Amino acid sequence: MSRPEDILPPDLFYNDIESRKYTTNSRIKSIQASMTNRALELLDLDTPSLILDVGCGSGLSGEILSGVPEEHGGPHAWFGMDISSSMLGEALERDVEGDMLLADMGQGVPFRAGTFDAAISISAIQWLCNAETSDVTPEGRLKRFFDGLYASLRRGGKAVCQFYPKNPQQRSMISNAAIKAGFGAGILEDDPDTKSLKVYLVLTVGGGDVSGTVSRMSDVDVQDARRKDKKRGKEFERKGSKAWITRKKAQSEAKGKIVKPNSKYTGRRRKTAW
Repeated sequence: MSRPEDILPPDLFYNDIESRKYTTNSRIKSIQASMTNRALELLDLDTPSLILDVGCGSGLSGEILSGVPEEHGGPHAWFGMDISSSMLGEALERDVEGDMLLADMGQGVPFRAGTFDAAISISAIQWLCNAETSDVTPEGRLKRFFDGLYASLRRGGKAVCQFYPKNPQQRSMISNAAIKAGFGAGILEDDPDTKSLKVYLVLTVGGGDVSGTVSRMSDVDVQDARRKDKKRGKEFERKGSKAWITRKKAQSEAKGKIVKPNSKYTGRRRKTAW
C-alpha cells in the first residue's frame, strides 16, 4: 500500500475531499486522539501551557489540548500550523478553539523566539523527507524545521513528534536533524514489533539526556549520546551507549565471535541500588 507522502505533496494530497474524509473517519479520530494523549503524557506538563501543534490539520489534536482538565495541568492554549488550506478550512468549520496559520513547516517555524512552552506534531514530520523539486532536499527542509522549532520554544521547553518513518535511514535522518539543531533527543516506541508500532521523537530544548527530564521514559533510546573530540574534529559514541555497544558487537561478529542479539534493554542504564 502506498504511503500518502509518496503520492502527492501534502497541500495537494489533502484536498477538500481527503480533508473531510480524514476529519470524519471514526477510526482515524480514535488513533489521533490516542497519539495526542500519549504525546501529552510524554510532555508531562503540570500547568496550563501555550503549545504549538505542527501539522495541526483540522484541529483534532487541538480539541484534546483545549479539553485537558485542570487537575491534569490544563486546559492548554494552542496555535496550529499546516500546509493544507483544506484541512484548516475543516478546522474553521468545526470552530476549534486554537489559532491557526497556513504555513509549510519545511520552510521553518515563523514565530518569535521562546514563544511556546511545548510543541506536538502528530503524523506529520515524515512529509519533510519528500522533496518535490531537484533544488529542494529533505535535509534542508528538516534543518529549517528543527532550527525554527528549537528557536520557537522557551528554554527548558519540550516537544513530542509522532511520525511514521519509512525505513531506519529516514528515522536516523530525522532524529539527527533534531540533534544538530540543539535538541536533546530520544526515540520512544509504543507497540514495537507489531503493525501498530508508533514512533515518538521526544525533544528537550538545551540538549542533554531526555530520559532525565521527561517522566516515564525508562524505555527511551537516547539519540544524542555522542560527544565531539574538538582536537580531531571527530565524533565518538559515548562508551556504554546503545550505539557503542551495537558497534562493538558488529566488530565481534565480523571476527567470527558469537554475540548476544540486541534487545530493548541494550545500553539501558541500570537504576541505582541503595
